[in-house]
Amino acid sequence: MIRPSLLSLLLVLGASLQATVPMALAAGRDLSPTSDSQVVESLGPRIRPLAATPEAAAAAARQAITQARELADPRYLGRAQAALAPWWNQADAPAALAVLQATVQQSRHEFAAARVTLERALQRDPSQAQGWLTLATLDRLSGRYADALVACGQVARAGAPLYAAACQLETRSLRGEYDEASRGLEALRRQAPDAATQAWLLSLLAENEERAGRDAAALASYRASLALARDGYTALAAADLLLRTGQAAEALRVLAAEPASDAVMLRRAHALKLMGDAGWKAMASELRERFLALDARGDDPATHARERALGALWLEADPRRALMAAQINLGLQKEPLDWWLALQSADQAGHAAELAALRAALAQTGLRDARLSRWQNGGKP
Repeated sequence: MIRPSLLSLLLVLGASLQATVPMALAAGRDLSPTSDSQVVESLGPRIRPLAATPEAAAAAARQAITQARELADPRYLGRAQAALAPWWNQADAPAALAVLQATVQQSRHEFAAARVTLERALQRDPSQAQGWLTLATLDRLSGRYADALVACGQVARAGAPLYAAACQLETRSLRGEYDEASRGLEALRRQAPDAATQAWLLSLLAENEERAGRDAAALASYRASLALARDGYTALAAADLLLRTGQAAEALRVLAAEPASDAVMLRRAHALKLMGDAGWKAMASELRERFLALDARGDDPATHARERALGALWLEADPRRALMAAQINLGLQKEPLDWWLALQSADQAGHAAELAALRAALAQTGLRDARLSRWQNGGKP
């Protein structure tokens, strides 16, 4: 699960959507209702087969994208694509709809396709602030921080100064400018117009503090963000910090309300294993079944490589297999977690040559992160 792009934040501010997906259904388990009145699943409103206007299509797509993010349910991305179907991949599609298409593609980890869609849309209409924000996100995912800063600058020119500033600060934080990012994000948080924007800025601040090695401050910001507005990405990030710092039971509490996506189930299983609870074994077995089903369906292995690598490393104690998946994943996305996963796997597998190559590649990106310090600068953050 990747961070909701700044674009998605602009799309959903002011939206208030509620839906529930029971844990058993989200986990893909067979259900056996005990009565005809038992509720198996509560679905959001259906999208009409074809929207009559671009405006109606945009509204329906935004609603579905919001639900996909909040519920960690990719089925809603299909609904967004259905709403955009008359304009999907059309050269003359309104730029705003092309940006929404790119959002769907990004959410599915179709990063190359999303970039192509965005670049075409922005060439036709450079005033699309949301498009520039998403392009900056894709640049950060690729470790192209200088390009990301250029895209952030275009956001300001398109008339979204708060988001442009946050975009720039997040990118600078990735390059190690932690104190500047902290001050800037705090200032933006004081200017935030609503709780949702404050929560998002607090999540960026938490990530900055974690990169700086200030775990207590990071955890406080994660908790403050989640108290203002629940978000699946932020819950996962907070859980990762808690797991890394030996607070497995608290990590389970943070994830208690989250749908049982692969990413969530991995962390629950890891927490149970760290706590000595044998319940992790059933979760690990279910995850293996999920991955086998994805293989049988012919899914692109890169799309789920991060989860496969984490499962092999955390649950299977198989760093060699973890490294194979982590290398595939690193070809797709290069967030700090992705670098840590590849480096940790290579280290545990004893692959010195691969570890050296990864360290050299990491140095070229300019990424700075305390969680990677053992492989950078002789172990100094």
